[in-house]
Amino acid sequence: MLVDVTTWSLETKDPSELRPSPAPPESVDVRQAVKPTPELGRFLYTAAGGNWYWFNRLGWTYENWLDRLGLERVEVWVMYSEGTPAGFFELDGSIEGDVEIAYFGVMPQFLGQKLGGWLLGEAIRRGWAMGARRVWVHTCSLDAQPQALANYEARGMRVFKEVTEPMEVPEVTPGPWPGAGPRGPHMVISREERSVKG
Repeated sequence: MLVDVTTWSLETKDPSELRPSPAPPESVDVRQAVKPTPELGRFLYTAAGGNWYWFNRLGWTYENWLDRLGLERVEVWVMYSEGTPAGFFELDGSIEGDVEIAYFGVMPQFLGQKLGGWLLGEAIRRGWAMGARRVWVHTCSLDAQPQALANYEARGMRVFKEVTEPMEVPEVTPGPWPGAGPRGPHMVISREERSVKG
């Protein structure tokens, strides 16, 4: 279907602009995937983006993932909650002086637990540690709005560009894998409902 999609580009140009979110429980930490594999990359992409319209990479081949994750200045960081992947961010520092938060997401089961603000702060900090003069990101009206835009602004990022244009998107979001449909605490079908639905 054809819909009007608004894309916001946001940036921060000074580490002092970061407004961090409170630290999460001790059971939550973030670690770099030093040797990210295509399997990991695709899992993170579909698990965090399946409820939204993250479909640009769904058709990627194994080689596409190898090429992307093998780039020298591309980093993948994973947030874990008690050992379970709970979110991630992908940083792209391939343009001198710029670090883009290329992807940022929290898994559906961990939404609403105030982990996204902290994880975003970690992404921005890592961007500065990569030698950035600017850390930037873009989000759109197909993403988890209005929370996504509000999270970026709450961390001190400012909108520098806003564009609205028509875009062809699927009728429904893809889910974490074909046939799964949207997932999350408010979307999970109970065992009783499943038995009724056959």
